[in-house]
Amino acid sequence: MGCRDVHAATVLAFLSGTASVAGLLAAVLLPNWRQMRLYTFNKNERNVTVYTGLWIKCARFDGSRDCVIYDPQWYTAVDQLDLRVLQFALPLSMFTAVSALFLCLIGMCNTAFVSSVPNIKLAKCLVNSAGCHLVAGLLFLLACAICLTPSIWVIFYNNYLNRKYEPVFSFDISVFIAIASAGGLFFTSILLFLWYCACKSLPSPFWQPLYSHAPSMHSYASQPYSARSRLSAIEIDIPVVTHAS
Repeated sequence: MGCRDVHAATVLAFLSGTASVAGLLAAVLLPNWRQMRLYTFNKNERNVTVYTGLWIKCARFDGSRDCVIYDPQWYTAVDQLDLRVLQFALPLSMFTAVSALFLCLIGMCNTAFVSSVPNIKLAKCLVNSAGCHLVAGLLFLLACAICLTPSIWVIFYNNYLNRKYEPVFSFDISVFIAIASAGGLFFTSILLFLWYCACKSLPSPFWQPLYSHAPSMHSYASQPYSARSRLSAIEIDIPVVTHAS
């Protein structure tokens, strides 16, 4: 595995993380978290489906795409606990995933453009690509947990609503998008962990999460000229002068 270069695993992880964040954004914006079907026994009327999202609510007649009732202020009056939790969980998951993408990008840029031999004086301040990918993998895993838990809860809460009221509730496509995005975040973290586990066995200290402190890195630099001159002066053989008889 080309650990000293930008590897296909890290590029694939970055693309997978970007796609997962895009999926989370779509799930947040779509008004398709829950459907409520309202049936009528009047043959002259049509059934109504109420589409509930995290921020808006829309009611449509069957066969129509126009909203008969459109409530853009729904986010302020959400009366369903699972959707209220998702209003906080999904943006937090997106923020965590975006932070992980930023770290992953920094790690790839560091691998591609930074010299493999760092300056000893700046060793404590340098960005380590392995550390960036490791922390990014942990953040992707955290974003997956934040997104997946309340998204699965929607399914169980939907069954609770059907038992409490009438079996007119069903979860919609946004639930599947959120769960798929969480799966993408988990896949991204696994890719980064596999890359790190394959590269940490290298002898170079630069593949550890943090650089070693400066004294252990003197082996990468030659000794200063003054030190060499003093050593050479000590090692000069002093001739022995004998008197002729």
